[in-house]
Amino acid sequence: MRIRVAHETVYRYDTPATNAIQILRLWPRNYDGQYVVRWRVEVSEDCHVEPREDAFGNLTHTFTVDGPISELSVRVAGEVETQNTHGIIRGTREKFPPSLYLRPTDLTLPDAAISAWANEVADGGKRPALDTLHALSTGIYETFRFDAGSTLTTTTAAEAFAQKHGVCQDFAHVFSAAARHLGIPSRYVGGYFQRSDGIVETESGHAWAEAWLPDLGWIAFDPAHGMSADDAYIRVAIGLDCQGAAPVRGNRRGGIGEKLDVKVVVDQAGRQAQQ
Repeated sequence: MRIRVAHETVYRYDTPATNAIQILRLWPRNYDGQYVVRWRVEVSEDCHVEPREDAFGNLTHTFTVDGPISELSVRVAGEVETQNTHGIIRGTREKFPPSLYLRPTDLTLPDAAISAWANEVADGGKRPALDTLHALSTGIYETFRFDAGSTLTTTTAAEAFAQKHGVCQDFAHVFSAAARHLGIPSRYVGGYFQRSDGIVETESGHAWAEAWLPDLGWIAFDPAHGMSADDAYIRVAIGLDCQGAAPVRGNRRGGIGEKLDVKVVVDQAGRQAQQ
């Protein structure tokens, strides 16, 4: 499948910002089942955009803008050719051993409720690990309610698990918290998802998780849809949680009254977009 992406992030300030620095994780890499046909990143202000690679092997672009800044936009556009690998991830840039992804973070620390649920799903370790991972993903999908705007970037896995609702970011955090509790390395993935229901425009990208098993390597699970990632997914960045894979992150000086608008269009290339 060839997937086309257009992603725009716009910051507006009631009082202009003096300066701003941003790091972007918006450029996908090639790996087995994913080939970047064309891709570009544009910043509205005149600045030097420095390509780099972060600690997790994500492609990044960093820039600094001097003000006054009343509006700042970052635009991404491109096409990616994908193939269905049935969730198996190979050919990626790996800078750390899988064991690193057993490390909990503030956002993915399992509490007693998540630990008890994970133990129940794993049947005390009697259930095969791959079956357990599928059951964790399906369990989140079937019992959690997707509720856009209901959570924050600081919402923890424990909070999301107690509330039983949230967004794809929260579902991925809960999955990783449970998998790590069971001794299975797991990490957060940020990227894009080409929906099958005809909706092409959303207000954000997508998030899912990957877990590592010795016999298979990394496997992608999407608890928001109860499935493994297929050729409808574009994988962009990984991290221990959403902060490590944030598409846009930075700081500014000044800029009171910030307003943020995000528009993401993901569609199959060559097909008439349906609005």
